[in-house]
Amino acid sequence: MFGLGLPELIVILFIILIVFGAGKLPQIGEGLGKGISNFKKSLKQDDDGDSPDSEKIEDKKDSQS
Repeated sequence: MFGLGLPELIVILFIILIVFGAGKLPQIGEGLGKGISNFKKSLKQDDDGDSPDSEKIEDKKDSQS
């Protein structure tokens, strides 16, 4: 994992705690969680072909051929 061991991760988390403060950490975690879940949903939609953009792209490919 990029050469990061447990001690390095603990130091990084400690620095984040100092910079943002204990009160902001839950908000940051919530924002990251929502962002990751939205990203996963968008990937699922693209795989299923439910995205309206994918239909437009397919229509353009058909009209160009």
